[in-house]
Amino acid sequence: MIVILGPTASGKTQIATRLASRIDGEIISADSRQVYRRMDIGTGKDLSEYGNVPYHLIDIREPGTKYNLFQYQHDFRIAYDDIMSRGKMPILCGGTGLYIEAVLKGYQLAPVPENPELRKQLQGKTLEELTDILKDLKRRNGSEMHNTTDVDSCQRAIRAIEIETVAGHRSIQQVPDPAILSSPVFGIAIDRELRREKISRRLRARLDEGMVEEIQSLLNEGIAPDDLIYYGLEYKYVTLYLTGQMSYDEMVRELEIAIHQFAKRQMTWFRGMERRGISITWLPVPQNEEQMQQTIEFIIHNA
Repeated sequence: MIVILGPTASGKTQIATRLASRIDGEIISADSRQVYRRMDIGTGKDLSEYGNVPYHLIDIREPGTKYNLFQYQHDFRIAYDDIMSRGKMPILCGGTGLYIEAVLKGYQLAPVPENPELRKQLQGKTLEELTDILKDLKRRNGSEMHNTTDVDSCQRAIRAIEIETVAGHRSIQQVPDPAILSSPVFGIAIDRELRREKISRRLRARLDEGMVEEIQSLLNEGIAPDDLIYYGLEYKYVTLYLTGQMSYDEMVRELEIAIHQFAKRQMTWFRGMERRGISITWLPVPQNEEQMQQTIEFIIHNA
């Protein structure tokens, strides 16, 4: 398998699809939100970039449902085995570092069911109070809170507390697949200022393409606002705007800041992966067709 990762707006999907077309590969998405159907513009699926390249783990769940790492690992293995059985090359591409790291290291997780009693105890607490509870649990479990999207909303924070409560009473078994563990990992390194520019430009393009209307249609389907807010970023802020909790200008401003912060957290996670023993070969963002070809050739010859 070949892994291509990078922060949002780094252009990793275009590189992965170009690579796949050259080596008869298929893309396995490593994006925690692109699994949802009809959440296209807000999650940046950019399906037109795939052309004839087959892709997996996109559009596999209904909006309003919850998808987690345990489910992803299960679905990844099915997709990976399917691609390998047909003699194709799997290319894992995305920006959800937790998913990528769990796949590479072979974490074996048990599903965490809902805990009605715990949820009843937490009901009515503020987001700040829930965040403090989660931080304290993680501290006692010997971990840190890297993923602040866990506390984007009270609903997400309660679920994170639920999971962390169970995590404190079980160990995570690591059973790496030697073939997957040896997968070369390429990271798309984008200059901070260029990344900020691309994020801002892409946000405005998505608003022009109908992102607000897309999220309004999900609300019209009967999906609860809290369920959309749970998904964070675009779905959180646009839903807050559509339900009258902030103005349009506030929504755009706050969302842009949140996406910049999210990209920074992604890079922090990737650097953490390197400290935890995963070697990443960082490649600059191609600025033209010639550089794109050079990037593809480099990956092919170093994979």
